Amino acid sequence: MKKENRTHILLRYILVIGFILIFAGIIAYQSFDNTVLSANKWNEKAMSELSRVVEISPERGNILSNNGQILATNLSFYHVRIDYRSERFLEGRYILALDSLADSLALHFPVRTRQEWLARLKKPLEKPREKRPRAYKILSNISYSDWLLLRTFPFFSIRNPNKNGLTKERVNRRVKPYGAMASRSVGGVGIDSVTGETHGISGLERALDSLLYGKPGIAKKVPLTKDIVNWTDVPPVAGYDIHTTIDIDMQDIVENELNNVLTMCGAEWGVAVLMEVSTGNIKAISNLERNNTTGEYIEGMNRAVLGYEPGSVVKTLSMMIALEDGIVKNVDDVITTGHAFAYAGGRPITDSHSAPSMPVKEVIERSSNIGMAKIITSRYGENPGAFYTRLKELGFLSPMNTGIAGERPPRIDSVANNRGGRIALSRMCYGYTTEIPPLYTLSIYNAIANDGVYVKPRLVDRLRSETIDSVLPITYMGTGKACSPRTAQLMRDMLTQVVWGEHGTGKMLRSDRVKIAGKTGTCYIIENGAYNTGKKRLAFCGFFPAEKPLYSCVVLTCRPTQNAFGAASTSGTVLKNIALKMYSRGMLNNSSDYHPEEPKVTKPTLYASTPGGKVEHLRQGLDFKGYRYFAPKDKGAGMPNVVGCSLRDAINTLENAGVDVKFHGSGYVVAQSISPGVAFAPGTKITLQLAQ
Repeated sequence: MKKENRTHILLRYILVIGFILIFAGIIAYQSFDNTVLSANKWNEKAMSELSRVVEISPERGNILSNNGQILATNLSFYHVRIDYRSERFLEGRYILALDSLADSLALHFPVRTRQEWLARLKKPLEKPREKRPRAYKILSNISYSDWLLLRTFPFFSIRNPNKNGLTKERVNRRVKPYGAMASRSVGGVGIDSVTGETHGISGLERALDSLLYGKPGIAKKVPLTKDIVNWTDVPPVAGYDIHTTIDIDMQDIVENELNNVLTMCGAEWGVAVLMEVSTGNIKAISNLERNNTTGEYIEGMNRAVLGYEPGSVVKTLSMMIALEDGIVKNVDDVITTGHAFAYAGGRPITDSHSAPSMPVKEVIERSSNIGMAKIITSRYGENPGAFYTRLKELGFLSPMNTGIAGERPPRIDSVANNRGGRIALSRMCYGYTTEIPPLYTLSIYNAIANDGVYVKPRLVDRLRSETIDSVLPITYMGTGKACSPRTAQLMRDMLTQVVWGEHGTGKMLRSDRVKIAGKTGTCYIIENGAYNTGKKRLAFCGFFPAEKPLYSCVVLTCRPTQNAFGAASTSGTVLKNIALKMYSRGMLNNSSDYHPEEPKVTKPTLYASTPGGKVEHLRQGLDFKGYRYFAPKDKGAGMPNVVGCSLRDAINTLENAGVDVKFHGSGYVVAQSISPGVAFAPGTKITLQLAQ
């Protein structure tokens, strides 16, 4: 019996030892194979892994306003997920915390109600543990501060992620803090489906993508004790920060005034561009179009750089060339216009404001198609191609390279040849048979306001990085000279008469506060190969103040359907309101307490609401220059009390109350024609008396 047991035990030992020897042999063989027989194969795999290069994406540069406010930047957001199969997931505590967790989520993240959150948090528990999700998304695109808040919620406050399964996935997003403000001009970005890189797809983001994107870095695989990790070999270089010429305050004014007029007249879309005369800096640009679902106006296609038949605003360009080329030698010469002008066998040209004859200087004021066509064809009628050459030499047909994606130069091909170009020339000179982007039209008016100096409109004036701070110089169209100072002055006088002259088409745009000069333009829209006289694009282009221009502006309104249907009452009103709002905010060097002829004040002035007494004692003790007394404002109903206010504050207060303001003198308000507290109707006129 003992012998049999010993035999069985020995047999078992032999089997166990045999298995151990076989297993050890396999291990020894595999080790020998890996290190000797197949060493080359494994070395190749190791080298291929270690030689693999990973590209590190650079940080995209910011887009900034003229004073450094951020228009587009990169921010980190997080997707939050729960791993229901994490190693030490505390399911019991999770179930107990569900009600309070749903309450917290519904309160701070109201994308779902409490019941909806509760149902979503319970759903994964309905499956067997081995089939539960490992990356169950509960929140998307939350900020880091929201993530920290989330970590204070019941159950999520557990610090060990293995116990609560909470994970976050970081994603970078391009954010525009000012929302739709100049959104089309700033542009957008998208992810390349092939490379996975983020590049600009519209606006400045696209036009300046090579500068904003930066240079990718390189990371190589490096073997460490426990793992092979990425090791940065060449660090990425962040993209440039692009400083635009956009002024946030002016942009706000332009967008609001354009939106107000579009809403009033029910237009399909509108565009407005505000530019600084001396530099060509685009201070504001707005493109709004009607949302047919909501009826509201939203940022739309960037039409400032797209070509349209401009209408009569192009007469300014034609007249400028006529003066500069000597076609018109004396603006007082009388030209016969009549009621129609048939040229080269084409359809007769007519005027909306016809007259038998007029001085040349009134052609712009009266917006005479006949007068303009007669002047231009008298020189270029037999050789329309020479007019095309003249525009090309001027620089008017050259790319502006403003930085706005989608920019197109004017299309004047119809007058480039002499065959058939004569009729086209007679129409083109007053705004038809051609396509000119509003920004190109504005550039001519800006040159006239700038004494003939033809600066390029631009949206970028500075590039910055960690090592470079580059200010971009002002550049010019063509030779940099659109016309002589004398021609520019004559044109400014003509454009001023459009608003202030007896026969001007823009008389309704007069204002005692800001003198506006400019030109109206109306163009019918082509549908099915013919002009639809029921649909119009209405333009106004000009500059202000007329006596010493600081800013030029172009506005285009498409197809108004109610209340206002003229170029002056729509587009012209936008420009007028922009000028007045800038005046009221002191943006036109018009501050009522600013007097450049006075010596500079070296001591501060004490401002007080009551005169004499302690105020006078304080003035003497601190050696202040003096004090100004402001009468307390009446906050009750009726006419506001603005006595003691500066002109700017008074205008803001009264206009917000719906009062039409006129004033005399300069300095501070010392009297108002309607007493404070008196009841008044909207539109009531009040006169303010100012004194130092």
